[in-house]
Amino acid sequence: MNHTTRRKLPRIGMRIIKSAVAVFISFAAADLANSDGVLFYAHAALWCIQPQRENMRMNAVHRMIGTFIGAVFGLAVILTDQKLALSGMWGEFFYIGMVSAAVIPVIYITLLIRKRDTSYFSCVTFLSIVVTHIGEADPYPFVWRRLMDTLIGIVIGMAVNSIRLPYRKVKDTLFVLCMDDEILSENRALSSYGYVELNRMLDDGANFTMSTRRTPASLIEMLRGIELKLPVIAMDGAVMYDLKKHEYLHAYVLSQKTVCFLQEFLDAYDVNYFLNMLLDNVLIIQHKNQFNEAEQGEYERRRYSPYAHFTTNDRVAHARCVYVMLLQKEDLIQEIHDRLLEQEFCTKLRVAVCSSCEYPGYVYLNIYNRNATKENMIEYLKQETGLAHTLTFGSTEGTYDITIKNYSRNKGVHTLKKMYEPLRWKHGPKQCR
Repeated sequence: MNHTTRRKLPRIGMRIIKSAVAVFISFAAADLANSDGVLFYAHAALWCIQPQRENMRMNAVHRMIGTFIGAVFGLAVILTDQKLALSGMWGEFFYIGMVSAAVIPVIYITLLIRKRDTSYFSCVTFLSIVVTHIGEADPYPFVWRRLMDTLIGIVIGMAVNSIRLPYRKVKDTLFVLCMDDEILSENRALSSYGYVELNRMLDDGANFTMSTRRTPASLIEMLRGIELKLPVIAMDGAVMYDLKKHEYLHAYVLSQKTVCFLQEFLDAYDVNYFLNMLLDNVLIIQHKNQFNEAEQGEYERRRYSPYAHFTTNDRVAHARCVYVMLLQKEDLIQEIHDRLLEQEFCTKLRVAVCSSCEYPGYVYLNIYNRNATKENMIEYLKQETGLAHTLTFGSTEGTYDITIKNYSRNKGVHTLKKMYEPLRWKHGPKQCR
């Protein structure tokens, strides 16, 4: 039976509500001032309604610069037209040609002063002046009113955009989000909502990081554009990685003796395995050439990353092995897993089994240092940051402090938002550890 996927309607957020409020205030201000500039009020106000304060200020500056440039050229065109006093059809054609030609210096000036983002505003202001000035005997008051209309709209927009509900910020807590299924969308990218809200909270001073089973090399592309200030916990708690400096800050590694035992044990099964090793701040992945279909797909997906290097060289000097990964059929993994747990050296290991979503029927077997856990790495990060509390969340029942049920694309970020900035009259989430 075919089931039709029901599309969930997007929620009406604060930016939409603030836009409506800004338009209402623009109409009210124009009515009180007995002005016909409500269109300029509203247009400028809406342009300043931004999810991040930095963007709001930048847009306001661009709007003001563009308005000034457009007003100057608009005034020059009107004065030139009045000076020439051409009439009739040829006078109209000349005016149209002059207006069209003036667009060139309007845009070119924005390039000269290296403010190319203001060219749109310059042209809008210029055209609004030269098109609507008809009937105005004195152009100076008219141009001045258009300038003031835009500035009033900017003030309205910035004032409305600065309105905040009475939230309180939870800044003594380290928030840890699982990146494996709680935040990423189906195409392994953050949604637009996720980018905007995460960056806004980071800019506001939220203390949070992300944990994942993936390698840092996989995260770098996924999190491009997210301004994380804290390092991420990767490889299922085996490493802590600074995405900005591209540096491994802490790692739980396997001893060379343990790696030799593992290689001898796995070679008896005649299977391929991946030794994930650190050499300075480069991830070296040692492997054999005998790939199954799942391993081939994994290799092709990751081989071109500038942050990971695949090699068949079995003598990588000074490299530290972080974990060993196998990707085989489920029955073979089960056999290897059961036999591995019987080995004496296994007391120094943590063995994790995870089914592959990309390759049905195949299973990952990851072998770590027994201390390589998310919990240990979180405690390490708490000590480094001096934060008093920790709060983790994800979709797996019993694994996180906060469990997200009925997970959807944006629910992870939305849940974090409610935990980080609850309304003052509401109790925030219970802090843990």
